[in-house]
Amino acid sequence: MKRAKTLVTAAGHSVGSREAPEAARMELGNLLKDMDVYASRQEGLLRSIEEKLKEVPYIDKLLAVKGIGMVTVSGFIAEVGDIGRSDNPKQLQKLAGYAIVSNESGKHSGESRISYRGRKRLRYVLYEAAISLIGKNAEFREIHEYYRTRKENPLKKMQSVVAVACKASRIFYAILTKGVDYDSRKLLGDIRRPQAQEA
Repeated sequence: MKRAKTLVTAAGHSVGSREAPEAARMELGNLLKDMDVYASRQEGLLRSIEEKLKEVPYIDKLLAVKGIGMVTVSGFIAEVGDIGRSDNPKQLQKLAGYAIVSNESGKHSGESRISYRGRKRLRYVLYEAAISLIGKNAEFREIHEYYRTRKENPLKKMQSVVAVACKASRIFYAILTKGVDYDSRKLLGDIRRPQAQEA
């Protein structure tokens, strides 16, 4: 109640203030014009990025994956460069700092963790891609749930997102190097195989 009264009192002195309304109007107008300029610049930049991405082979197949957009793809390509230089998807994982390292020192043996030795921006792009895929793509959401609820070695929420990010990097690699189409059945095969063995 005390905080609410303080807010109401502060609002009485700030909201709808009649002091210097002309200056406030001018400042607001300038800010809105600046925002229009930045929005226009961003639009032009995205158009030129889109044109450049068309030169990359199989980019349309990557954009066809539900949950993957132009910003994610452009960020990934910008950080990785020529994907043909990588021999396997594990090199991409290492480049992003998502390589798994053991946390051991002398007699101490802790949980394994990711190395963080790599390109921070690529790690961020893959993490954002994982969040988007979990939110918009039913197959990736199912994999995320499987990682978190499996009987053996269930992952915490953040660990599961990182695992999905690594899986996304492997899919990106396969599509961009082999030109294959995204196949949800192959993706879900990883989580259905143990269940099939139990049956």
